[in-house]
Amino acid sequence: MTDRPRRPRRVQLSTPGSSEKMMQKASESKADHVFLDLEDAVAPSQKRDARKKIIQALKTLNWTGKTRCVRINDLTTEYAYEDIIEIVEGAGDHLDTIMMTKVGTAADVLFADKLLHQIEKKLKMKRKIGLEALIEEVEGMQNVDEIARCTPRLECLVFGMGDFSASMGVMNKNVGAADGYPGDVWHYARFRLVMACRAAGIDPVDGPFADFKNPGAYREECRRSMILGCVGKWAIHPSQIDPALEIYSPKAEDIARARKLEKAYAEAEAAGLGAINVDGIMVDVASIRILRNTILNKADLYKM
Repeated sequence: MTDRPRRPRRVQLSTPGSSEKMMQKASESKADHVFLDLEDAVAPSQKRDARKKIIQALKTLNWTGKTRCVRINDLTTEYAYEDIIEIVEGAGDHLDTIMMTKVGTAADVLFADKLLHQIEKKLKMKRKIGLEALIEEVEGMQNVDEIARCTPRLECLVFGMGDFSASMGVMNKNVGAADGYPGDVWHYARFRLVMACRAAGIDPVDGPFADFKNPGAYREECRRSMILGCVGKWAIHPSQIDPALEIYSPKAEDIARARKLEKAYAEAEAAGLGAINVDGIMVDVASIRILRNTILNKADLYKM
């Protein structure tokens, strides 16, 4: 286990780094995590200029209560190393995490880890910049356990089903869902990623759902990934923020019940009892572990 910071990631709002207007709106939104994008949302001719806009936005806008992240270009491009250097040297302590794209091996993450270490040492930064990694290629999913465990700087893995569809050869007309398959086509991939994250003590996050005019389908994808253990999901449009916040947050009545059971068990344990009956429900140490990991830890993090 490490002393990684615990950050809210119920909804990760995708925001083009080339648009001052959209970054302003993102800072004013209810999203608890915003990533300013240098990759797919920014044309090649605009990428270098977008870095300057992102730095300005990070330093001047009010991001209170939000995890501030920048998504960089993948390591096969000419942009990635300068993305890291310019953004971190320019924004410094105004940045929380860097999101890496198309991560295939642990070596990809370790490259960014070493580069960040050098920059932080040069700038005498007071805290480390965290890393988040998109698993969106078959190679990355095959190596997901090694990737998840490769450095204490890594805080989060995201399942990027869009590029993963292309990598797998999956027919996917609408990013985030696949029509015609008798079941959830992403069940195994999500489950695999969540297992790797939980074993490594980092956050699993579900990726985008492109049809933002279909809120019912988006809610269902949130619900499925939440049940499997994901802590949040991407929002590619502000209309997806509220559903994600709702579904990935524990309900008030469940929090109240969990706290009641935890209190009752603590009192019983102090009296030397191993298992007790509370309102007709058997409560033991395993029950409390489930409540703590699925409800109470979240309630504490989200100040509920």
